[in-house]
Amino acid sequence: MTAVAPRTALVTGAGSGIGRAIARALLGDGFAVTLAGRRIDQLRDTSTDVPGHPGAPHPRALLCAADVTDPAQVERLFAAHVAEFGRLDVLVNNAGVFGPTADVGDLTLAEWEATLAVNVTGAVLCAGAAFRQMRAQDPQGGRIINNGSISAQTPRPRSVAYTTTKHAIAGLTKSIELDGRAHGITATQLDIGNAQTGLLDALVGPGALQADGSHRPEPAFDVAHVATTVQHLARLPLSVSVPQLTLTAAGMPFIGRG
Repeated sequence: MTAVAPRTALVTGAGSGIGRAIARALLGDGFAVTLAGRRIDQLRDTSTDVPGHPGAPHPRALLCAADVTDPAQVERLFAAHVAEFGRLDVLVNNAGVFGPTADVGDLTLAEWEATLAVNVTGAVLCAGAAFRQMRAQDPQGGRIINNGSISAQTPRPRSVAYTTTKHAIAGLTKSIELDGRAHGITATQLDIGNAQTGLLDALVGPGALQADGSHRPEPAFDVAHVATTVQHLARLPLSVSVPQLTLTAAGMPFIGRG
């Protein structure tokens, strides 16, 4: 009998946090996964000790150091994935930065451009490369999962750069979903709130800034639940579209912001 090739995925920002959890979950679920990030040592850590393969890099993990803001590096990243695995079934467009703590009056041009480069330009470049591959492969189709944020719906105080770029992800996702119809390409905006990672600790610390100016602790949830959610999305048939999904810690002030 001919062996069935595993489904494939590419995860950006796979060296830590949410991206690491997602990459490990997909590898554990049988996907062949390209792990992309700026630091190869972090990617190596992600690929090691995946359930079922303790103590060694996972055999279906391809490690690619890449800066998603550089068009040439993005093209090389996706070419490496296709050369290794033959096709691309899922892109998890996860790389992102929080940007500065500032309102629009205090935001500098350099801070804005740095946040925009990763959160929007990088996401667009990766989505474009994935779209071209999914459109060209036989059979056509694939799923693009964009890591949005609850800030794509409602901002935190003094987060204008991050919030504005995450609102742009909503437009990107809707455009992919519309333009991808003819090619079997679907897109999801996954808006996450307070998944427990090192980045969350840096953002909220012992107390997060609230709309009334106070600082209060906020609940968080295990990042493994984000990974499980992405794993489920990745396994859905392309006849099923999930344009937007919000996943937050129960009890966080998201609903009552403002």
